[in-house]
Amino acid sequence: MSTREGNLEAPTRHPLDWLNPAFYDEQECLHELERIFDICHGCRRCVSLCQSFPTLFDLVDESSTGEVASVDKQDFWKVVDQCYICDLCYMTKCPYVPPHPWNLDFPHTMLRAKAIQFKQGKVSRANVLLASTDVHGKLAGIPIVVQVANTANKTAPVRALLENTLGIDRHAWVPDLASKKFRSAAPHAGVKQAPDGQRTPGRVAIFSTCYINYNEPKIGLDLLKILDHNGIAYELVDKEQCCGMPKLEIGDLDAVARAKEVNIPALARYARAGYAILTGVPSCTLMFKQEIPLMYPDDADVKAVQDAIWDPFEYLVARHKDGLLKTDFKQSLGKVSYQIPCHSRVQNMGRKTEELFKLIAQTVEVQLTTVERCSGHAGTYGVKKAHHADAMKIGKAVFKAMDAPKPDYISSDCPLGGHHIAQGIAEQGSSHPRLEHPLSLLRIAYGL
Repeated sequence: MSTREGNLEAPTRHPLDWLNPAFYDEQECLHELERIFDICHGCRRCVSLCQSFPTLFDLVDESSTGEVASVDKQDFWKVVDQCYICDLCYMTKCPYVPPHPWNLDFPHTMLRAKAIQFKQGKVSRANVLLASTDVHGKLAGIPIVVQVANTANKTAPVRALLENTLGIDRHAWVPDLASKKFRSAAPHAGVKQAPDGQRTPGRVAIFSTCYINYNEPKIGLDLLKILDHNGIAYELVDKEQCCGMPKLEIGDLDAVARAKEVNIPALARYARAGYAILTGVPSCTLMFKQEIPLMYPDDADVKAVQDAIWDPFEYLVARHKDGLLKTDFKQSLGKVSYQIPCHSRVQNMGRKTEELFKLIAQTVEVQLTTVERCSGHAGTYGVKKAHHADAMKIGKAVFKAMDAPKPDYISSDCPLGGHHIAQGIAEQGSSHPRLEHPLSLLRIAYGL
């Protein structure tokens, strides 16, 4: 076997062999974990990414021989527990990913381990419920229930109860329920047809996402205003449920499969009809761009959706290159500190949101600071009692970098990550910038 250092070729991803019974063999998985951990121990360049790697290296350094072989295999689960499948180690740091002969895929090996734990019933009911976004989202849009729930979630006794029952840290920011769901509030498009560009279709289908639909519909409504302003025809996907990312993160691959059976047939109809499919949350986009295609590499509908799915700013920048995006910006944004989320970075699309901010700056004032580092929130990881302190520690460098210019606005494509950053900056007690999603900042810049 070659032992050359590093890899000069683009990383490739092997399909996830999750339907093979051997995938759930715990001893085989532990053997693979040991192989991978030994390589990571000899490299250590991912030590600053998340808590998985410091946890691993501490276990090794404190073992009897200082090698992975002397670490108790049951302690490997401590490393697995710290991984939130951000994919950054694979996409930005690891020199041994395929096609390197060592064939190292840290996040998908962690996913395999999590899937084994889930099959064995070792994932708590609280964590399963926390990942069931469509379940708690059903309360959104019910006026009295929403008001009571949102008020209660801000009281110390209820937060203590949530910490003791669901493991939600009493100090972590948690989202409000929306008084009206995005899918109920969304207006019809102002135009029925729009010209196709060389790069972009003129028709857009919106996959709402659980968070925008149930918690922060304003982000979705701002996207629709932007599309309308640019004369782009849109419609909401006629049928959808959670993309499956929260279930993926706890290893519940059967639940991901059930969500796929609802979402992919609906989305494939739009893909085959020539629509661009947009989602306003990077994790949801990534599910359809990467994770579901790796679970179903031979599914033609999955492939059609993968080819049609866009990050909103990826689409808008391509629309601009087609000469079909308006640049009639009217409102200055001042100082903006913007964070690129992990699940945007691993989509291999470049810094599209930053590109659009720089386009705005050609017309009105925008002083942009871009931070390309993990906020630490990572889905449900950042709200859990077991991990909230770690999440704040991981995000500390981001909080400082984004606060340093004393910005007027802070922003992140990941809505949850944005609120996590806002909490981190507030706890530092230095400045009080306004949090707005990049789509909302684009709407403001247009003067809409």
